[in-house]
Amino acid sequence: MTNSLSDIAQSDVILVMGSNTTESHPIVALEIKRAVSDFGAKLIVIDPRRIRLADYADIYLSQKPGSDVALLNGIMHVIIEEGLADQAFTLARCEDFEAFKRAVRKYTPELAEEISGVKADDIRRVARLFGAAKNGAIFYCMGLTQHVTGTDNVLSVANLAMLTGNIGRPGTGVNPLRGQNNVQGACDMGALPNVFAGYQKVSDEAAAQKFESAWGGSLSRKEGLTVTEMIWAAASGGIKALYIMGENPMLSDADTSHVEEALKNLDLLVVQDIFLTETAALADVVLPGASFAEKDGTFTNTERRVQRVRRAIPVLGGAKEDLKIIADLSAAMGYPMEYASASEIMDEIAKLTPSYGGISYQRIETEGLQWPCPSPAHPGTPILHTEKFARGLGKFHPVEYKDPNEVVDEEYPLILTTGRLLHQYHTGTMTRKSEAIEEVCGAALLEINPKDAERLGVESGDMVKVTSRRGSVEIKACVTEKIQKGALFAPFHFKESPINRLTNPALDPVAKIPEFKVAAVKVEKV
Repeated sequence: MTNSLSDIAQSDVILVMGSNTTESHPIVALEIKRAVSDFGAKLIVIDPRRIRLADYADIYLSQKPGSDVALLNGIMHVIIEEGLADQAFTLARCEDFEAFKRAVRKYTPELAEEISGVKADDIRRVARLFGAAKNGAIFYCMGLTQHVTGTDNVLSVANLAMLTGNIGRPGTGVNPLRGQNNVQGACDMGALPNVFAGYQKVSDEAAAQKFESAWGGSLSRKEGLTVTEMIWAAASGGIKALYIMGENPMLSDADTSHVEEALKNLDLLVVQDIFLTETAALADVVLPGASFAEKDGTFTNTERRVQRVRRAIPVLGGAKEDLKIIADLSAAMGYPMEYASASEIMDEIAKLTPSYGGISYQRIETEGLQWPCPSPAHPGTPILHTEKFARGLGKFHPVEYKDPNEVVDEEYPLILTTGRLLHQYHTGTMTRKSEAIEEVCGAALLEINPKDAERLGVESGDMVKVTSRRGSVEIKACVTEKIQKGALFAPFHFKESPINRLTNPALDPVAKIPEFKVAAVKVEKV
């Protein structure tokens, strides 16, 4: 997030797109609802499914899955044509505006309606409301990123924020909501195939030499593979061994039948986790790790805040702290890796990672710090880009609409999109161990529009078979107006109805994220 959660109360207009905020990020949703109810903020919600937050919205738009670029370009077309753009901001702080302006010129509200299904007049209403905002904030999540055009979607959101000058002030900003509690921290620490900690590129010779000097070893300058690419490589024999830690791709990855084939094709699969997950059940070796309550460390949350995590109980059973497991393995493979404490690791992070340079356990003992925090005297950074962008000038990107990888046809006439439920967490590794949660939400439901249900002869409670080009899943139907005609929604938490058997592993060419949110399917009553 460019901004802080406390900023939300200062927003005049809040745009939420591709985020089921109430169920996936309930604390953020509470802040948004408080801004609306207590401070008079106007709320715009854009989602193919009528999520709970739409009940608080001044404007709710339901677009066709995968049409986000066309819809955003249509909104920005109106903002430019009606003189609502912040010209002072775009002139002083941005570049390539004219090329961007030429690109959106053709995306009239009428063309955007044709592509997205959102009425042209509603597109104008959103453009006028957001374009006139003194402080406009944008929130999005994986509903925008999990597409083959996910990078284009994010660039379009950035274009909208710059076009309206909604960057660098309280109550504004581009605010992506992270999918899990320490996704931000993992990325910050280099858990990506192309960077070291602090997003220092592995191909940067100076950065590589710095880490080599600190760690006393040689490091490759070659970028690695992403998660999906590793699975493909395992399937083809290009990768012989995988070490999976705290991840359950047998439920969470796209096209999970192919994932299973790939994992079984490995010479060695090692899984380190706190429960015997569906993935761990396939492993040659399982390393029992410790939960958050059994170890010291930090989490970095969605607003870039680094916060302490403290051991509450001793490590149970035969498990070990993750740090201990990794250090022992490293030593056994010939590279001694010894740390007296987690605090010592944070000190190393500060030395090697400029954005974390001023963060220590002593400083975050009582309150977290938001990076960038480059020095011990620095107070942290609640708002990014207050005076200039990290690259200097903000860059407008001309973005053209592209179809999803799969579109409907006679054989597969419906679009399946996936997501999360409030009561369950990710693949249910922890939450499905709770009897109380299971009583409230213990099975998956396929949301289907009444018109589609009538055509198929399906009623709520019926078992149906959903089939894509990759496989079939049986699931109970729920007939509801929440999902638009022609689309379906299902959660991915449940092993009994592993919906990711159906999803599309086609990748965004830049971010290499699969298209979880658009899969062409057919439905048959069982």
